[in-house]
Amino acid sequence: MPRLLPFFRRMRTTLLASEGNAAMEFGILAPMLATIFVPLVDLGMGFYQKMQVENAAQAGVQYAMAHGWNSTAIQNAVTAATSLSSLTASPAPSQSCGCPAGEAVTAATCGSTCAGGQSVGTYVTVSAQVVYRTLVPYPAIGSSLTLSAQSTARIQ
Repeated sequence: MPRLLPFFRRMRTTLLASEGNAAMEFGILAPMLATIFVPLVDLGMGFYQKMQVENAAQAGVQYAMAHGWNSTAIQNAVTAATSLSSLTASPAPSQSCGCPAGEAVTAATCGSTCAGGQSVGTYVTVSAQVVYRTLVPYPAIGSSLTLSAQSTARIQ
């Protein structure tokens, strides 16, 4: 029994020691925090790029409203509206004639008159898209996702 007494004293001191607890807790929690933080940052970057794509499509429509129909110039306005290097104005901007019907535009012959008496308007539809590459591949969406936006406005 006298030989075991120092052993039990050392064991008691070791069990009651609190040095290094913070390091152990950090070592356990750091991977869990990283598992939460990385997808959260990735999601934020994806939403930011989606907003940039939407703004680029709107910039193309604003250009058409200010300068009239010019497909090449509208595409240049879309790609110049943001710093995203892989942004494209795809599909190409289109011009159509129609009559407003609530939140939609019904197709009509250019130069004619709408049912309400107003003249048929000329509308421009501009699209923009970019491929967003995620930081890490996810099972549900993979490692890339195509973000796209479309904007339509009457120019006449």
